[in-house]
Amino acid sequence: MYRRRLLTAPRVAVAASTTAVALTSYYYLRPSTVQLDSDIPVTKRRPGPLWAPPSRAQMLEHLRTSGKFIRRTETGGPDPGPVLTKDIKETDEDDIFDLLIVGGGATGAGTALDAASRGLKVACVERDDFASGTSSKSTKLVHGGVRYLQKAVMELDYEQWKLVKEALRERRIFLETAPHLSSMLPILLPIYTWWQLPYYYAGCKLYDILAGKENMESAYWMGKGKSLEAFPMLKGDGLVGGVVYYDGQHNDSRMNISLIMTAVQHGAIVANHTEVVQLHKKPDPTRGGEERICAATVRDKMTGDEWVVRCRGVINATGPFSDGIRKLDEPTTKEIVAPSAGVHITLPNYYGPKTMGLLDPATSDGRVIFFLPWQGNVIAGTTDSPTEVSQNPIPSEKEIQWILDEVRNYLSPDVKVRRGDVLSAWSGIRPLVRDPAAKNTQSLVRNHMINTSKSGLLTIAGGKWTTYRAMAEETVEAAVKEFGLKPTGRSQTDHIKLIGGHAWSKTMYIKLIQQFGLETEVAKHLSESYGDRAWTVASMAEPTGLSWPLHGQRLHHLYPYIEAEARYAVRREYALTATDFVARRTRLSFLNVQVTLEALPRVIEIMGEELGWDQSRREQEFSNTVDFLRSMGLKDQQTHLTLQDVVRSKGSVQPLGMTQTDAALFARAQFTPDEVAHLRAQFEKFDFDHDARITRADLLHAMVQMGYDSSTEAADSILREVDFGRKGAIEFQDYLDIAAGLKELQLESAFTHLAQLHTTRKIAEVDAVGHHADESHQRESRRKIPVERSGGGT
Repeated sequence: MYRRRLLTAPRVAVAASTTAVALTSYYYLRPSTVQLDSDIPVTKRRPGPLWAPPSRAQMLEHLRTSGKFIRRTETGGPDPGPVLTKDIKETDEDDIFDLLIVGGGATGAGTALDAASRGLKVACVERDDFASGTSSKSTKLVHGGVRYLQKAVMELDYEQWKLVKEALRERRIFLETAPHLSSMLPILLPIYTWWQLPYYYAGCKLYDILAGKENMESAYWMGKGKSLEAFPMLKGDGLVGGVVYYDGQHNDSRMNISLIMTAVQHGAIVANHTEVVQLHKKPDPTRGGEERICAATVRDKMTGDEWVVRCRGVINATGPFSDGIRKLDEPTTKEIVAPSAGVHITLPNYYGPKTMGLLDPATSDGRVIFFLPWQGNVIAGTTDSPTEVSQNPIPSEKEIQWILDEVRNYLSPDVKVRRGDVLSAWSGIRPLVRDPAAKNTQSLVRNHMINTSKSGLLTIAGGKWTTYRAMAEETVEAAVKEFGLKPTGRSQTDHIKLIGGHAWSKTMYIKLIQQFGLETEVAKHLSESYGDRAWTVASMAEPTGLSWPLHGQRLHHLYPYIEAEARYAVRREYALTATDFVARRTRLSFLNVQVTLEALPRVIEIMGEELGWDQSRREQEFSNTVDFLRSMGLKDQQTHLTLQDVVRSKGSVQPLGMTQTDAALFARAQFTPDEVAHLRAQFEKFDFDHDARITRADLLHAMVQMGYDSSTEAADSILREVDFGRKGAIEFQDYLDIAAGLKELQLESAFTHLAQLHTTRKIAEVDAVGHHADESHQRESRRKIPVERSGGGT
């Protein structure tokens, strides 16, 4: 029963309140048969308000015993019971796992849910954390692919047409099965050439028609005025109008965690930070004595323990890491993954409206760029460049600058696109693959590929988030056929709601506010991140000691994440490291890497209490997370910080770990490094008495040097004009403000003349011309990206 914490209240009120919560929870969360657009009911019990998954230790026990103590059921998935003993002798008659799925991303988690809901015994292991790879680093869209549709029409490609139609169907299922984690999003295509308006409008209407009954809202066009009203940050010069179409958006890693927890609720055994290090084979008499995979050695990365897990079949769902598992099966096999890096950046929310995205259909290198509101900020991306496969690729500065340059092309001149506004930047590896069974093994597959090796390793690779469910269904069908499995029925995942979605509604957050005394922003965040599980999260929140809010201590004042989420992540979602929490259970590292660094000590403190970490382990967690944050755009100057450094610096205005000059550059990001160096030299030259301040005496000296009549009254008048803080002097930070006013708004004054700040503006103009000329040359030489590599705009 949910806890109801009140600062002061008689026992009768507490009892009445608690009873009301229990009754309300029972009404909304009571077990029932769910049916969504299907004639097959889901009979698996709906998780109650106090449902908790088995602990990780219990999961590992079932892995050690290869699933022998998991009871099969007629409907709703297997039932993991207690492990009675670990010393029973193994025999060929043991009822072991049907499937061992390697990889806990979108495809692996979706496959685990599909298999478990069909009554199969399934285990899913992940080397790092669930969604730690590509599945947490997407563009956050649930879409059919407007670029695929364009290619299908222009090239009369029926296969491409079918891909779009399938994706649009899956888009509808996605939004229905996870309503709390996904939603519709209108996306604007700005039009700057009159003939493109009917062209893009016709294309978007065709997109609607192809969706059929799966369609969201109809596309429409707007004139220039309405377009600027809907997206005020848009560049108005030359704008003809805009076309708006609808697609879906989601919280990718939270979706992945929800898939994992739903698979667990249906009887799957899952373990993160557990890697497969060896595959075992034995002769199969039913296949003429061929060597077939029968087990795998797995290692718990938290302890180093290793053991063998027996199974009837192994599914390789490791995305860009597929070749590593394939080489465990056959060391000489040819690689099939053609890894491509897609970089995204996060910008402040004033870069775009809160309820509309933007698509640039014609960037300089041929692919689209999305500019989308997400979790209170704006994300922009993506790029496409060959890369090496690594766990946490670091986004290159060149790619970040390219995105900024493209963004600058379609935003109003009033919006100064600055490098310092990049709150976070990440690179996801797109798992483009070649089919080894195809005639042309060098060509990339259009969507996804399922391949089974001679020894029975079934590999699923490629695809995109939108079609994860269809891919999982197809994979399980292939596994049933390949390994001779006996499911209880066909796939039911097209109507299984994910954990958190059963009793969720768009106004559920109001009840959270009224019941727990949460801030509105916090309540909305919990509702949209956890669905009906938000009640459990809120029940773990400690009192704030304030008159309002009553509960929900934030981890950082800028974002609605609260301390209770860290406890919930450990207790209910298998979070084992600080990185698991800041990157996948919450999205803090994707939204603002600087804020993540500042909140990290408190996150480690809470998780340390829950997991029993000593001081040495806490310091190691900090070091590991800072290393991860490098892949999210953390500045090199900050990577040397220790846990104690950040604790002491908490609340500091300037970015932690930076020198004063670096902090000035960061804060005044409209200046290039050369400009900042030039401004520093000018300031020091102006500062005649070298006291790090420009005072009346320095102004008098400058006036004499430049041949002007000098007087105390004139110097005081000039100083008052720019001394907004009335400090009687100008410091370097103030000097940067004055220079910025001159550069951006042409705010000239007697002070800027004496300081010769106009020379800085000329340098900026020269640098800008040279920079853009160089960039233009690079754009022309950049290879065009075909649609099949662009992911249709994913």
